[in-house]
Amino acid sequence: MTARLIQNRTILIAPLDWGLGHATRCVPLVRKLSKHNRMILGVTETTRFIFDDEFPDLEKISLPPYAIRYSKYWPVSVKLLFDAPRIFGIIKNENTQLKQIIQKFNIDCIISDNRFGLYHQDVESIYMTHQLQIQAGLFSRLANVIHEKFIQNFDKIWVPDFEDSTQALAGNLSRNFQFKNVEYIEPLSRLNRLDDSKDDFDYLCLLSGPEPLRTQIEENLILRANATNKRIVFVRGSAKLISIPVNANITIINMPNSDELSRLICSSKTVLCRSGYSTLMDLYALKKKRMVLIPTPGQSEQLYLAQYWHQKFGAKILFEHQLASFQF
Repeated sequence: MTARLIQNRTILIAPLDWGLGHATRCVPLVRKLSKHNRMILGVTETTRFIFDDEFPDLEKISLPPYAIRYSKYWPVSVKLLFDAPRIFGIIKNENTQLKQIIQKFNIDCIISDNRFGLYHQDVESIYMTHQLQIQAGLFSRLANVIHEKFIQNFDKIWVPDFEDSTQALAGNLSRNFQFKNVEYIEPLSRLNRLDDSKDDFDYLCLLSGPEPLRTQIEENLILRANATNKRIVFVRGSAKLISIPVNANITIINMPNSDELSRLICSSKTVLCRSGYSTLMDLYALKKKRMVLIPTPGQSEQLYLAQYWHQKFGAKILFEHQLASFQF
């Protein structure tokens, strides 16, 4: 991995706060880099608890949250289009704040996981993304033009996927057709496979993503789980209270650490989850075969990944509008 070649530096690494996936996939990078470098972690309220749990002793600074929320009615691409002026303002503000951070901490390397404003012309700036070809429905061309414009501000692009297209976990999303400074660093996961695990649960419902859709799918799945006697565990990715009753066959875990999450995935016969890329990298790392992917409505990237993993890895696809008739 390229990260092994970076030594004796002061590195700022910061993930986008679009759900938790960007933060969790940064964890293995921080683990490697912190052995030979001074690490500064850029966090928001959403991502802080991940880094506090994994790296309680590392320095952390607060960055402005992108605070992206989904709509119950509009596709993600349309919602982002309406939200663009606010997001561009945050990008400008974080770039201004970065100059102060560089001076205060003597930063000489920046790793930005999908945060567009974290670059500086005098400091090596690395942009990490699995999407070199953005899927955004009718807005794909516009999204890729904007994405490419921001990427050009960075010295390198790190892609957490295999360079060999026959092994690619992200399919066409991670393929490079236009950039010269791309380095494939292989998939990233903070989880470790447990070979001695037992089937403690029939299903694991692994919830993720921004609100309000995270709560919406949680409530739908709990209603289905209450109608069966099968052993079902929910990993919620949230500390907010559950608003509906839960039967005795259901186990609720809010935010497990990496070891506990590894155990839960390995000890569950089938995993139900969104088809977000970070989640899929975790399932690949744990060699999970039985999975049901529920792409987030209106998010073209997750729809593409669900279809790609159905073809390549045999994953089943469950669309959210089918939940009403779904039975565990």
